[in-house]
Amino acid sequence: MSLETIDQQYLGLKPQDLVLDLGCGEGRHTISLGLCEFITTIGLDLSAKDLRTAKMRLNDFSFADPPDQLPVCFTQGTGDQLPFADGTFDKVICSEVLEHIHDYEAFLKEIKRVIRPGGVFAVSVPAAFPEWVCWKLSDAYHEVEGGHVRIFSASELNHAIERLNFKRYQSHRAHALHVPYWWLKCLLWRSDPQHKLVQLYHRFLVWDLMENPWISRWLDRLLNPLLGKSIVMYYTFPDLSLKPDEPRK
Repeated sequence: MSLETIDQQYLGLKPQDLVLDLGCGEGRHTISLGLCEFITTIGLDLSAKDLRTAKMRLNDFSFADPPDQLPVCFTQGTGDQLPFADGTFDKVICSEVLEHIHDYEAFLKEIKRVIRPGGVFAVSVPAAFPEWVCWKLSDAYHEVEGGHVRIFSASELNHAIERLNFKRYQSHRAHALHVPYWWLKCLLWRSDPQHKLVQLYHRFLVWDLMENPWISRWLDRLLNPLLGKSIVMYYTFPDLSLKPDEPRK
């Protein structure tokens, strides 16, 4: 089971690409993309605490000889006022962010502004049914500070993005094995948030991440289409300067 929700194989990464990880949190996607070496990744987040953690994690991947850093940097900012010029990025990813944002369409408009014509945008949000169950099991799950403010349907989000002229070319679901953990945690949130069952399942997820056994990879692939916790969608932003039959350089 991968820690990343966005699947790099669908991003069409090319040498010298500049990638924005919007709402990077503690840097899981930013650093993973930085390991590609031939691209440069910028992680942006509003939380200074998360950015400090991301920078500490980045130090674990510093090259010892020569003492260069990975082609990654982190900056603080907000998604509705991105501190970048128009058409800066070849790729933009935004994973598990929009469900926290009241005016998520302002984020989408800023993404459109900073992506280059012909660029790729990848987004993930919690899938509707697993998220709905969490909301039913626990008010605290979504009422905590910084919690989720909406349950997206895939079609709702897709329509909002395609209204901005993005064209979807791929979608999938991810992290089915995370769903029982969150259902257990929500069920026991008020009575015993550290219940032994929750702790045991968390240990299983950590073990699975570290060992990546074939059985859990198989289960994830089997269950994701029905029970994946996240819906992930990939879009191109058309280069309107090209004629319909003109090849991209």
